[in-house]
Amino acid sequence: MRYHYNMSTFRHLSVAAALLFFFCPLQAQDPVFSQFYAAPLQLNPAFAGTTYAPRISMIYRNQWSAFEGGYQTYAVSYEQAVEKLNSGFGVSVMTDNAADIYKTNRFTAVYGYRLKMNDNWAVKFGVEGGLIQTNLDWDQLIFGDQLDEISGYDEDNPILSEEIRPENLNKSVFDVGAGLMLYSRSFYVGFAVHHLNRPDESLLEINQNLNVGLPMRMTLHMGGQISLEEGNKRNPGAFISPSLIIMRQGGFGQINGGTLIGFGKFFGGLYYRHAWSNSDAAIALLGYRQGIVRIGYSYDITISQLAAESSGTGGTHEISLLINLDDSRSIQRRRRKSQLNDCFKIFN
Repeated sequence: MRYHYNMSTFRHLSVAAALLFFFCPLQAQDPVFSQFYAAPLQLNPAFAGTTYAPRISMIYRNQWSAFEGGYQTYAVSYEQAVEKLNSGFGVSVMTDNAADIYKTNRFTAVYGYRLKMNDNWAVKFGVEGGLIQTNLDWDQLIFGDQLDEISGYDEDNPILSEEIRPENLNKSVFDVGAGLMLYSRSFYVGFAVHHLNRPDESLLEINQNLNVGLPMRMTLHMGGQISLEEGNKRNPGAFISPSLIIMRQGGFGQINGGTLIGFGKFFGGLYYRHAWSNSDAAIALLGYRQGIVRIGYSYDITISQLAAESSGTGGTHEISLLINLDDSRSIQRRRRKSQLNDCFKIFN
């Protein structure tokens, strides 16, 4: 017989505990990308249509790669502006996979409207609506009453749990959010609220009057654009883009700050993420741009207590691919006429 009480078992137990106590203040949280600029619609729906031509974003996140069956998140989005309507439209799909046990799919449609205040400033409003779909593989969960005090969990001859299996292991709920953003040639600041309707994605019908619903995620973000060298069709130029993100959801929150530097076809940056109660991660990223395509890679170095307690997390890896059709000659001419979009070079 084989007895296991390793990191894999710990992850299964963690998911089980989170589900059983979902009615307590320990509520689900949204996944957050380190390369936030590669998933702008996940940050704020007001970003819809900040480029003149269509923009396609794809990003993959593998969190704590040393953990067997760790968290993996995928996101794909498409957006484009309609200048005659001063509007932008977009759609996004995101899948969050927790240890191959609890999966969440989000399907979202986004609309943004731009109001030009003067030659130097504009404001954008954004709204989003869609579905959150959750799925639980109950048979993979390991509960406390399945553990032997001495040997732990017997994988070959598991003890049957007395936990009651939910009647429904799948659920779909409607979700809405909104955001706004003020920006100029060299600076932007925005605020977004996701899950305005507090959608209830829980699968357990327990204490439904207590802390029901996914907590609202509130995000304040700002950044700037410092041009070091003007670009052209062959050379994207050089720039520095500092940014700051403050996020809160339920009783949890984080602050993410740092700087990205672009020089010609290459870009890189350093960021630091701090949770409300402890340091979380240092983030390093590198990328390359060729024509309309941009590829980026980032690595999160875990510096919280989790790294010490678990003998290392393996860090977090992200890979992004951005296709921005703004590089056509006609688009370049339109962009030069309205330099308001310059501060979004980090997102383009």
